[in-house]
Parts: sequence; structure tokens; C-alpha cells
Amino acid sequence: MGRICIDLFTTLDGVAQAPGGPDEDPGNNFAFGGWQAPLLDEAVGDQISAGMEGMDALLLGRRTYDIFAAYWPHQDGGIAKLFNRLPRYVASHQAPTLEWAGSTLLGADVIGAVRDLRDRHESIHVIGSLNFVQTLFAERLFDRLTLWVYPILLGRGKKVFADGVVPTNLRLIEPVISSPRGAVLQRYELAEGTPGVGEMPADGQNA
Repeated sequence: MGRICIDLFTTLDGVAQAPGGPDEDPGNNFAFGGWQAPLLDEAVGDQISAGMEGMDALLLGRRTYDIFAAYWPHQDGGIAKLFNRLPRYVASHQAPTLEWAGSTLLGADVIGAVRDLRDRHESIHVIGSLNFVQTLFAERLFDRLTLWVYPILLGRGKKVFADGVVPTNLRLIEPVISSPRGAVLQRYELAEGTPGVGEMPADGQNA
């Protein structure tokens, strides 16, 4: 069975709206579109590329699909060639025309369709797509979660963990990596069960 991997860029206070540019998602008068750009460095670029190894499908929400479709077909380079070659699956409440060749609209049963994709692909990546990601979180329908956390606070904007999150255990699968400009890469996998509770010992030490 294939893996569904969610890849997100986020600020320290959890804002993941429009990291790539001012026009990416200006909804709700968001004034910080492109907040990621000043913090990019070679280390981030190398790790982003490394994280795409083995990717054999893209799974996107409608807004992210529109952003990608307007940009990547007109670009060159490694990431552009990969994105233009891969099959792309789009989750939407509507029935848009998908003009980017190789794109497929998922049906009304999005959850069922996503589960079926696991039988067809080995490494399915969800990039951005914050509204759709909340659905995946709610259904625990993901296998890996990669977060690039940047050392800024924005205070407002769409959050990584919003209305869709349910109590979930995750497991860190590799040592945390930091970049010269302070971005921190954290890669997790979905773990069984839900978070436990307990009572701290009086001396604050583990029993």
C-alpha cells in the first residue's frame, strides 16, 4: 500500500497561508503572502528536493491546483519537470475544468478516492492545500507529515492545524534538521492510538 505524505511550510505560530508569494492566497486580507522567500537558503532547497525522491503522484486541493497549474507548466528545472510529469489528483467541491494535462478530478466520494490512490501509487504527496489537509487530518488519512517551521510569528492567517484535527499520535522519524536562516525540518509518521494522559510526579522527574 502506498503512502500519503503531507508537506507544509509553516510559521512558528502555525500559519501556512501563502508562503510562496503575495498573490498566492490573499484571502481574508492576508498581508504577508510570500513570507517564506526571505528565509530560503541552500539547505532548505536541498532538503525540499530530497523530500521529493520517490514521489509518484500529487494530490492537491482546488486552490493549490490552480496556483500550480498557472505556474509549473511554464517553468523549467528539476521540480518543474517532476510536477509536469506526475499524475495529479484534485479534490474539489465543484466540477472545475482541469486544463493542466495529466490532472484528474476526484469524485464526490473524496475519502474513498484517496484511499484508492494508495493502491495505485507508492508515494503520493499533498503540498499546501490547507482546506483539503483538514479533511485528511480529520480522517487520519495520511502516513507522513513533513513540516518546515520558520522562525517568524504572523498572528493571523490560515493554520496548519485548524478545524480538521483530531487527537492523533505522531512519531518523529528522523533527527530534526535546521537551516542557516533558522528554518527547522520535522518529519513525522502517523502512529497508532490517540494521545495518552497522566499525572506528573511531584518532583517533576520521570518515574
